[in-house]
Order: sequence, then C-alpha cells, then structure tokens
Amino acid sequence: MDVHADDGGDEGAEATAKSGNAEGAEHIESTERIERIEHVESAESVGRTESAVASDHGSTTPETSAAPEPPSALDPWPTLPPPPPPAPAPPVPPAPGIAGLSPRYQIGLALALAGVVVLVGVHLLMVFLHVAPSNTMTKKHGQAVDDWVYPEFEQNWKLFAPNPLQQNVSVQARAEVRTDGGGTSTTGWYDLSAMDGAAIDGNLLPSHTQQNELRRAWDFYVSSHDEQNRPTGSRGDLSEQYIRRIALLRLDREQAGGPGCAPVRVQLRSRTTQVAPPGWSEEKATGKPVLRELPWWSADSEDVPLGRGGAAARGRCAPAPALETGDR
Repeated sequence: MDVHADDGGDEGAEATAKSGNAEGAEHIESTERIERIEHVESAESVGRTESAVASDHGSTTPETSAAPEPPSALDPWPTLPPPPPPAPAPPVPPAPGIAGLSPRYQIGLALALAGVVVLVGVHLLMVFLHVAPSNTMTKKHGQAVDDWVYPEFEQNWKLFAPNPLQQNVSVQARAEVRTDGGGTSTTGWYDLSAMDGAAIDGNLLPSHTQQNELRRAWDFYVSSHDEQNRPTGSRGDLSEQYIRRIALLRLDREQAGGPGCAPVRVQLRSRTTQVAPPGWSEEKATGKPVLRELPWWSADSEDVPLGRGGAAARGRCAPAPALETGDR
C-alpha cells in the first residue's frame, strides 16, 4: 500500500513539474514576442523622426532623393513646395519737371528765373513811381523813371475816367521827296491810323505795335505841347523825335513818292471826329472833322530807315498817289 502511494505521489509531482515547465515556456515566448514588437515600433519611430529632421534641413539620403515617397495620409505635417522667387522691382522713372534736369541746368534755370523776377520787380516799381503822386523818390529820381517808362510804357487811364474819350483821332502824314531833276515833290496824305486799323481787323492776335505805337506816340506829343505846338516840358523834344521817326518809317514802308525816293521833310496832322451818341442820349455831336497840322520837320539821316535821308535813286523816283481815307 505504501509503495503504490509513493508511485501516485511521484506521478502527481511529475505532472505538476511538466505543467509548470509548459507555463514557463509560454511566458518566455510571450515576453520575447512583446520585446520584438516594441523593438520594431521603436525602429519605425526613429525612422520617422530622422525623415522629418532631414526634410526640415533640406538634406535627403540618396535613396530618398532618388525615389521620394508621397506623404502619408496620416502625416499632420506634409512637406510643402518652396515659394516662388520674388518679382524684380520696376525701374524708377525720372523725376518730372525741374527735378529731372542735371544740376548744371538747374542752376542755369534758377539764375534765369531770378533775373526775370528782378526785372519784373524793377519794372513794376518804375511804373508805380510814374503813376504815384509826387513824392521824395520821384523828385530825386524822376528823370530815371521817365527814361524807363517813356515812350513804350506810358500809362493812359482815359478809358476809366469819369468822362471817357468820345472821339476818333486819325493820324496822317505826308512827305516831301527829292525828284530826279533836283527839285522836290510833295506826296499826298497817308492815313497811318487807317493802316493800323486794317491790320488789326480780323486779326485774332494783333501786335502791340499795330494797336498802340502810333496812338501812344500822338498822345505823348499832344500832352507835351500846347496848341501852338510849342514844348511844355523837358519831354517835348523826345516826343517830337519819336512821332517823326514813326511817320518816316511808315512812309518808307509804303514807298512814299515812289520806289527809291528818300523823304527830305515830313509833316503830320490829326483828323478828329466826334463819336455819334446813342439814341437815348441827349448829347449832340458835330459831324465836321477837326484838323490839327504840325509844322514841317526835316528828315535827318538818323531818322530815315537805313540812313537814306536825301539819297534819292536816280531815274526811279516819281511821286506816287497817297492812300487817302478822308478829307484833306
């Protein structure tokens, strides 16, 4: 009985040992399997980290550069293409106006503008002193002011007077020329004012000479002479020389006396007519013209254009008819 009991105990112990060995082997196998899985996952994690670092620094392995793999759908940080290069800046256009000139031209233009400003300032000052009442400046520098203003810049305020001009004044001239036989011949009256009026009529941009030269010269003469044509001031001789030279220039232009004839003397006159008043006005105006003849003046060589005074051309000088527009 004891022997069989011992055999049963040995068998139970052997079965228990086998069962424990089997469980230990399974545990070891399970542990090795877990370690292999963790090793594979760790290697994959390291590979992904190295790939991300290489893409951030722009360096790739030969295998990656040769055959890039598309980003995984589960990758939250896909690799983006590089941005395009910036467009080139447009060329800077040159500065407009004076700023676009070179410094040399800028200096020249500035000096020219400064000269114009100074000249305009001096002219305005002279005209102001001319029209201003008598004062210390005009008494001390009156001659310089008159030399600057007369005769081109003379001021005429009759248009704005309480009683403006109501007359038409026509300036006429005639000449005495030397003939081929040694004698003299007198031309007819040339209406110089009518010539200026014909040049202005229909002209959109008439010149200052056509509009004002003759009229201002006649006003200058009348204001500096009395009814007997005697000078009333220091400007009498200047006004006479001015109107005489204008008349000789116009007569030479019209070839008074014929081609090649040079005037020896010249005479001027004015023909004044009243402007007819409007129908509603009670004023009355006479239609008879008033003539004022000036004395004969000798034509000096300095007065005649090109200094041709007294040098008539032989065989060509024959008195020609004048261009008259009114009564003599």
